[in-house]
Formats: sequence, structure tokens, C-alpha cells
Amino acid sequence: MSDEPVAASPPGAPRWFRDTAAILVAAALLVTAILVPFYGSPELKLNIFVLAPPLFGDVDPHGNYSTAVAVAIGLLVIAIGPWAARALRWGPLVVVTWVVAMAWTLSLALIDGWTRGISVQLDRPDEYMPTARGVSDIGRMLQTFDSRILDFQPNSWPTHVSGHPAGALLSFVLLDRVGLGTGTRAGVFCIVVGTSAAMAILVAVGRLAGQDTARRIAPFAAVTPAAVWIGVSADGYFLGVVAWGIALLAISATTDAPRVRAIAGVGAGALLAWGIFCNYGLTLMGVVAVATLVVARRWKPLLWAVPAAIVVVGAFALAGFWWLDGYHLVYERYYQGIASKRPYSYWVWANFAASMCAVGPAAVVGLGRTLRWGAIRRREAVVILGLAGLAAMALADLSGLSKAETERIWLPFGAWILTTTALLPPKHARFWLAAQVLTALLINSIVRTHW
Repeated sequence: MSDEPVAASPPGAPRWFRDTAAILVAAALLVTAILVPFYGSPELKLNIFVLAPPLFGDVDPHGNYSTAVAVAIGLLVIAIGPWAARALRWGPLVVVTWVVAMAWTLSLALIDGWTRGISVQLDRPDEYMPTARGVSDIGRMLQTFDSRILDFQPNSWPTHVSGHPAGALLSFVLLDRVGLGTGTRAGVFCIVVGTSAAMAILVAVGRLAGQDTARRIAPFAAVTPAAVWIGVSADGYFLGVVAWGIALLAISATTDAPRVRAIAGVGAGALLAWGIFCNYGLTLMGVVAVATLVVARRWKPLLWAVPAAIVVVGAFALAGFWWLDGYHLVYERYYQGIASKRPYSYWVWANFAASMCAVGPAAVVGLGRTLRWGAIRRREAVVILGLAGLAAMALADLSGLSKAETERIWLPFGAWILTTTALLPPKHARFWLAAQVLTALLINSIVRTHW
């Protein structure tokens, strides 16, 4: 498709006013989310169950050799990222963006040290790998999965296993079967897959809006603050899965080759369906999927994607796991834990402050630039995708099943808000890249995040 206009001057208020308003609103939201638990009621402070509100972690300034590495990577991207995004050929640019994203994510994770930063993250008792290594019969695991979701029984699944569909645990069981069953190997796997979302975003935007628009996003995709939680969490892996689902859907919707349309459509349906069997909340990726087709103005990919998704759902059903049964049991399990005490009145807005830390100030300003009726009416790709990501967050928030930890849980939605960085003026790209890098470094060096 042809390159669409970006960063056009919005009618009414000048751009600088809208950008300033977006930053001030975001800053006010974040400061309020930080201060309210400390100056509100003692009960609120006790029951939010986070020690660095609104982020899940502890306030503990720290650093090591990897801090210098992360600073060096950040400075390099600030200095030459915008130039490289324009100068490199398209294919190499997509791969280089991924490589830099991996290096950036690893450098941030290693600020916590190799052991705490990577090797034990998925090996804690409440995480996947200890349970995955204990699964001797995959068929039996799937058949009995929902019977072990509820808490307070002898064979209850650990927290993260019980809170996700069977596909999440199955993913790590399969990793164990192929020799990647240590915490370190599984952690690196999540980083590799999670950072590949940077490539998927560029592919999707390149297809829907043109490569020139996608090139403007590349440096921001490489050094996103979301890397703090991509390395290492299973949600990084989930992000990579559904991001490629959207990328394949975009390919299917924009190609004129029938075979490519069919193959990409099948791949999109399979990956997006696999995503909902990794995380119940990823059903809301349907909002982003619909937005993709709206921008492309084509619905034919559904002829291939829907049957492929049905096959995935059917395969799990035949194996003994029915998604809806699991969902209803997880709802009950959710309120058996600390979610029953976490106040909705705080998290219904503080969730956005937490997730804002992951998307960063550049994406906040970019999102502010999407609020233009003309751009929405023209179905500009990054405008529609950014708003779709925000809409998915809003729906997740209103469900009451997202209270805290959204900086990690909403990574798959925030990735599409990141595309709005294409709306920033090119002459200001380095400034906003510096803001992104500084945000990530401050969070990772001041807060001991749980992931």
C-alpha cells in the first residue's frame, strides 16, 4: 500500500499544545498513582500489594556493569537510530531492529544480575518451569487441567499456571521436551520471541501504511521501555506470538497473491488462536485484528484465519481442555487470591499509569496525536492501530480482571500504541528516543521489578 501521511498538523489546537497536554495528563496520572497509596487511607496502602506503586516491585536503586552497556546501547540508538532507519534497506532494517531490541532487553535484564535478571525468573515456585518439568503425560495434563485451577486443594496449580489457559503451560512443557527446560534457556527463549515483536510491528505497519512510516517507528521499537518486562516474563513470549499473528493478518489483507493470502491468513488465525490459549485476556487482540482489517479495507483473510483458529480451538477441546470452562474457573480463582483485596477504585485508573511506564512518553505523545477525527475517518494505520491498542486496554481494565501488573500483562496491547511514534516530527525523534531510553533506565535501576 502507498505511504500514508503522518504527523499532519491537527485542526484546532496546535501540535505543541496537544503534545504538552498529553505529557502533563500522563505525568499527573503517574504522580497521583505514586502518591495516593502513601497519602491515602492505610487500608489502601496495605491492600494494593505493590511496593513501588503503580509498578509491581520494590524501590531499590541498583546497578552494575550492564547499566553502562544499556546506556551505551541507548546512546547509540539515539545518535544513529533515525539515520539508520532511513538508510538501511528494508529487510536488513527489520532484522537489525530485532537484534538491537534483543541487546537492549538483555542489557536491562542483566542490571539485576544474571541469576535474578534471567535464570530464576521462570523458575520460581509460582512460575511455569518447575511445573512444566513435572509433567510426564501431556494428554493427562490437558484432560485434568481445569480440575486443578481453583485454589485451596492439594493439587492446585501454582499462581501463574492456574491463571492462564492450558496453552501457556503446554508451551513450557514443550520447551522442556526439546531441551530448553532450564530457567535460563526458557528465559532467553522468552526474550528472543518477545523482542521479535519489533519485527512484527514493522512488517504490519509497512504493509498497512508503507515502509516510510514503519521506518520512523523502528528506533522506538528497538529501545522501548517495555523491554524491562519482556526480559524476562512469559508475557514477552505471549506478546511475540500475537504480534506475529497481526503481522500475518496484515500481509494476508494487503497481498494480491492468492497463495500468500491463504498461507498468511491461516498463520494469522492459528497464532491468534494460540494466543488466547496462552492468556485469556488476549481475546481482546480481536480489537487489534479488526482494526487491521478496517485499515486494509479487506475482510477476505477471515476466510482463512477463522477456520485455522477453529482448528486450534478444536484441537484443545479434543485433548480435553475447553476454553470457556477454564475462563469461568479462572474468574473464581482470581478472587480467591489478592485480587479480592486489591481495590478496583484505585487500579481502574492506576492500571493505565503502570502500562504508560511500559509504552513510554514518546508513545503517550503519539497517542495524543491520534485524537483527530480526520485521521480516524481516513483510517490512517498508526492512528487506528494505536487507538485499538488503547481500546483493548480499556476493555481489559473494565473487566475487573486486570488489577495491577498491567505493565507486564498489557504488553501485547501496548505494542500497537507504540506505532503512534510514527506521528512524531522527525526532527524531534532523537529527543523522544532519549525520553524512552531514560524512562527504561530509571525504572530498571530504581525499581526491582518482579520480572
